[in-house]
Amino acid sequence: MSQRIHFFGFFISENNFILQVLCVHNKFNLAIMKYKHIFEPLDLGFTTLKNRVLMGSMHTGLEEEKNGYEKMAVYFAERAKGGVGLIVTGGISPNIQGWTAPFSARLSSKKHIKNHKKVTKAVHAEGGKICMQILHSGRYGYHPFNVGPSKIKAPINPFKPFKLNSFGINRTIKDFVNCAKLAKESGYDGIEIMGSEGYLINQFIAKRTNNRNDKYGGDYEKRMRLPVELVTKIRKAVGENFIIIYRLSMLDLVEKGSSWQEIVTLGKAIEKAGATIINTGIGWHESRIPTIATSVPRAAFTWVTKKMKEEISIPLVTSNRINMPETAEKVLAEGHADMISMARPFLADPEWVNKAKQEKDDEINTCIACNQACLDHAFQKKIASCLVNPRACHETELNYTKTTTKKKIAVIGAGPAGLAVSTIAAQRGHNVTLFEADSEIGGQFNMAKQIPGKEEFHETIRYFTKQIELQNVNLRLNTKVSTDDLKNSDFDEIVIATGIKPRQLNIEGVNHKKVLSYIDVLKHKKKVGKKVAVIGAGGIGFDVSEYLLHKGESTSQNIDAWLKEWGIDKSLEARSGIEGVKPEFTQSDREVFMFKRSKGKFGGNLGKTTGWIHRSNLKKKNVKFIGEVSYDKIDDQGLHYTQNEEKKVLEIDNVVICAGQLPFKELYQSLVDTGKNINIIGGADFASELDAKRAINQGARLAVKL
Repeated sequence: MSQRIHFFGFFISENNFILQVLCVHNKFNLAIMKYKHIFEPLDLGFTTLKNRVLMGSMHTGLEEEKNGYEKMAVYFAERAKGGVGLIVTGGISPNIQGWTAPFSARLSSKKHIKNHKKVTKAVHAEGGKICMQILHSGRYGYHPFNVGPSKIKAPINPFKPFKLNSFGINRTIKDFVNCAKLAKESGYDGIEIMGSEGYLINQFIAKRTNNRNDKYGGDYEKRMRLPVELVTKIRKAVGENFIIIYRLSMLDLVEKGSSWQEIVTLGKAIEKAGATIINTGIGWHESRIPTIATSVPRAAFTWVTKKMKEEISIPLVTSNRINMPETAEKVLAEGHADMISMARPFLADPEWVNKAKQEKDDEINTCIACNQACLDHAFQKKIASCLVNPRACHETELNYTKTTTKKKIAVIGAGPAGLAVSTIAAQRGHNVTLFEADSEIGGQFNMAKQIPGKEEFHETIRYFTKQIELQNVNLRLNTKVSTDDLKNSDFDEIVIATGIKPRQLNIEGVNHKKVLSYIDVLKHKKKVGKKVAVIGAGGIGFDVSEYLLHKGESTSQNIDAWLKEWGIDKSLEARSGIEGVKPEFTQSDREVFMFKRSKGKFGGNLGKTTGWIHRSNLKKKNVKFIGEVSYDKIDDQGLHYTQNEEKKVLEIDNVVICAGQLPFKELYQSLVDTGKNINIIGGADFASELDAKRAINQGARLAVKL
């Protein structure tokens, strides 16, 4: 017979009590059940990580900024509060020779400790753990006194390195050890030794960059001597209760890189030398194979880490293009790794882990791997940020605090700029109505998401759709707003985010039936023939060409097809994963000819870290690049043009105009003299390029001022 139990003033049966307790327990653990592998603690022996998510190393530029460590403290603390299990800082040099550039961050004396303690204290205050990455750039150092194992210049650097002699190597080892000891004194929970991506340690390991004949060169056992000595001596210096992560290059993707068996040999030696965790590095910076761009499939390289798990017993971390919980959970559940490393996704959303734990996947602001505001900024010596989250690395200046004066705001246009300003303004407490003439939100994103390799833009539209719901934005689709509508309204603020319109070219025959705009092709799906001239060699021209040449499933959605397309040997029998491997890709049955008026390389204004990928893709698909031309006319025969003073004609089925765009600001111009508070942002304000980074940033900053 069931007993009655007194529980918070109520008498319930024993069986019902047990049932209710189980229901409460399951309610709090439902998210963990969904992503049980992500949220399983990782016991390192002397310390435990609360989950399997590592925030990977990223150099943001704050390291060299005035008051940068104060800003980094806020930046990292926000990610620690967001739930990440372990953070790794951007690369910090152990000495001047190891700088990535003059006066870049280093930790080489006690005077540097004060700054680093600002970071560690802030992270620990939020219950987080943080390791500092020690990075010696070697021949990648962008300064005239860089060093390497041999005097072999990097193809991506104008400075030829000095060859380290025996004294220089011993000095470098001592500097690494000193740096690790100072990191411990600064309050870091551990360090990561950067042994991949083609930096100094990697340079010693590979024949490509090491032609020495002393004890640090020659056969592989000698070439791997430096990293093993580093781990051994650092472990001795810092003691047992300190995390040492070694970033191991598991796939070099350059000629004369390491073989798989050599990598395994080094991994085992690093484990024996005292590493706590081995992290996966993929590719050198000079590799001509993309590893983190948006066209790379999600989790494209985790199979490499899985193969290493058969050889190593300490925890392994996998990386590259993991940006959503479902992907991370699948990788862990299938035994590819013990931890997931994500870097850019924590620029996009510092609350990634907490949202995953609460099963709020649809609220995650997903990293789309565009590189436009993170890596491109880093290479331009700018502070890194994020296209979809302008607050990233600007947490001390851009905050979405609640307003004290609630306003009624109209936003016209639900493209990137309009979405940003409306959702953030509503988050701050304003009453926002968002008008959109089309039947869906997204603006130019709706065309971008159709380009093969840019499917991640679907995620950004999904994120803003959810934010509109969460922030109670009054969305009015299929609503074209007139000047009179706004003049006679009671809105306190009007934001014009009406976007752009394609630039009309002054060419005879531009209205010929053969002529299409990129909007005709991508939005209205007008039929395009087999032989096409694309006028314009900017981002739109490249995207349209990719779209026109696409055939079958996008390789960005199929890892095996993508690996074959880029000539990567999944069996790892080929040295470095690529030697002797011929790329395999499907050729299109459409011919594309890309034209531009100006001199210089095609796609010169594309992203610094991704432009070469787009150019490579079009070259593989036999696009003909025709530059320094003037356009004469378009008629039934085709496109008539002049090049080098020679008149030519190209017989084509269609001409697609991708020659830029102009601001669509007529509505704004009709309102400026009405006495209303009018704001203009995004493409409607400035349209020389389709720049979502600028549009979202501008929208966010306006929302803070309203």
